[in-house]
Amino acid sequence: MSEYDEVGGRPTFAKLAHAFYQGVATDPVLRPMYPEDDLGPAEERLLLFLEQYWGGPTTYSDTRGHPRLRMRHNPYKINPDARERWLTHMTAAVDSLGLAPLQHEMMMDYLTRAATAMVNTFDD
Repeated sequence: MSEYDEVGGRPTFAKLAHAFYQGVATDPVLRPMYPEDDLGPAEERLLLFLEQYWGGPTTYSDTRGHPRLRMRHNPYKINPDARERWLTHMTAAVDSLGLAPLQHEMMMDYLTRAATAMVNTFDD
C-alpha cells in the first residue's frame, strides 16, 4: 500500500490543499504571490502535486510536466518570513487531517524540507 493510500488518498490531499489555501487567502505576505483572484487553480495544482509525490496518480506530471519546484517558485520572493508563513498554514492544514503520528511526522518532514528548499532570498 502506498503512502498515498495509507493517509486516505485523494480526499485527504484535497482537504489538505483546501485548508492550506484558506490560510493563504488571508495572509498579507503569501496572498500577493498568487495573481489569480480565485485560488482554486492553485489549490488544484497543489492537490495534484501532493497526490503524485505521495504515490497517487501522476496527473500533475501528465498535465504540467516535471514539477521543477524551484524553477516554478523562483519568480517569487521567498524569504525566511514567507517560508515560516507557508509552514504555519501548511502545519495547520496537516493538523486538520487527524493523521496517525508517524504519518503526520513523515508529511511534515517533507513539507518542512520543501519549504526550506524554496527560499531564494534573505531580503525583506
